Amino acid sequence: MQRLTPLQYIDEVAKAGSIRKAAEILAITPSALNRRVLAVEAELGVAIFERMARGVRLSTAGEILVHHIRRQVADIERVRSQIADLSGVRRGHVSIACSQALLRHFLPRQIESYRQAHPAVTFSVYVRDGPAAEKALSDHTADLALIFEPERFVDFQTITTADQPVRAVMRNGHPLADQSRIRLRDCLQYPLAVPLAPSGVRALLEAVAVHTKARFEPVLQSDNLDLLTGYASIGDTIAFQAAIGLPPAGEFDDRVSRPIDSRDLQPSVLHMGQLRDRILPVAAARFADQLATAFAEDFDGP
Repeated sequence: MQRLTPLQYIDEVAKAGSIRKAAEILAITPSALNRRVLAVEAELGVAIFERMARGVRLSTAGEILVHHIRRQVADIERVRSQIADLSGVRRGHVSIACSQALLRHFLPRQIESYRQAHPAVTFSVYVRDGPAAEKALSDHTADLALIFEPERFVDFQTITTADQPVRAVMRNGHPLADQSRIRLRDCLQYPLAVPLAPSGVRALLEAVAVHTKARFEPVLQSDNLDLLTGYASIGDTIAFQAAIGLPPAGEFDDRVSRPIDSRDLQPSVLHMGQLRDRILPVAAARFADQLATAFAEDFDGP
């Protein structure tokens, strides 16, 4: 296993974009790390990094090497996980790239549930959407991706999907809180906290505003969903969130959520996927099974 160590140093430099920053993470001196990089470049006979005024970036040869490194590390992790399973003690590490909506409620519960049964398994979670999550699969940064409406690049293999209705979030006592379903045209009568463009629900709100000749002037825009839904507890502001991003019952202490009428907005589709034809480590494969079950039970997924 030690033969991978020099290559993992290369991977760390690639992630950090700087020999100095990578050296801090690896707890070695920059000069020692630079010597290791130069030794690998000398062995290969080609530059792995392009040196710039501020940091380094991978050369074309370096990109090929780092992809190989990450594939090898992923394969080693899979073997370790399979060997551990032979002894009846499940070990391993699960890496996940996911949309921000899963971070507050759904994913922490699922990780803790899994670790209650398998405490030796560890997790890494990266906030990634769309192409960034798909790239995390292809370069083996992540075992699993959980994203809305993926680009469906050729190597993305869907494991399961779950429909995710979008809900309007507002304070208790809001004038629309007693309605069982909310029309988007009614939302436009109140202050709005919306995601930064591009966003499916934002685009629909803009379209409804044009059709009804209403004004679309959000009082708060952000790429942080917690900020948006948190601000909805103030005044008459309305925010929007997929069901998976809300508490289990869909309610807060000081806020409520109501589904958007399906005539205005169809559910988004959450995809759980992996790199096509990759054999996942045992821990990741079993965690994917658990998530698929949770989707089926909680969100009427397949």
